[in-house]
Amino acid sequence: MESIITNKKLTLLNESIDTHFEKPGPLMPVLQDAQKIFGCVPLQIQKIIAGKLDMSVAKINGVVTFYSQFSLKPKGKNVISVCMGTACYVRGGKGILDTFSDELGIDVGETSKDGQFTIEDTRCLGACGLAPVFTVNGKVYGNGSVQKAKEVIKKLRS
Repeated sequence: MESIITNKKLTLLNESIDTHFEKPGPLMPVLQDAQKIFGCVPLQIQKIIAGKLDMSVAKINGVVTFYSQFSLKPKGKNVISVCMGTACYVRGGKGILDTFSDELGIDVGETSKDGQFTIEDTRCLGACGLAPVFTVNGKVYGNGSVQKAKEVIKKLRS
C-alpha cells in the first residue's frame, strides 16, 4: 500500500490548520479535515497538528481515540459497522458480525489486504426497533440476518 502521507496532502493539512488556527476550538475541525485528507489520523499526523496548534500529542491522541469518527489506520473502501448494543446483540448481531468476519477473512477493526473492506463493531446505531442493525458506508440495514450479510457482501464484490 502506498504511503498515505504525501507532500500534497501535507499542504492541504497545513492550509486547514492555518484556516482554523485563529478561530476558537481549532482542534476538531483540523482533525476532521485530517481524517478527510489522509483517510485516518495516525500518530505522525497528530504530531504535526500538535506542533502547529501548540498542544500536546497526548491531548490530540485522546480526542482521536475517543471519537469513533476518527481512525488511526486507513479504512477500506467499504466500511461495515455491526451494532453490538443490547437489542442488536440479543437478536443476532454477534452472528452477523461473525459472518462478515468469516466471509471477508478479517477480524473486527481490520481492513482487508486489498483495501476494499473494514469491519467495525459499534455500541448503538439508534435503530433498536430494527435490531439487529448494521451499516455499510453509512447505509442502514435493519432486521439484519446472516443471509442478509452474505447478500450484501456478494453485491459489494460484484
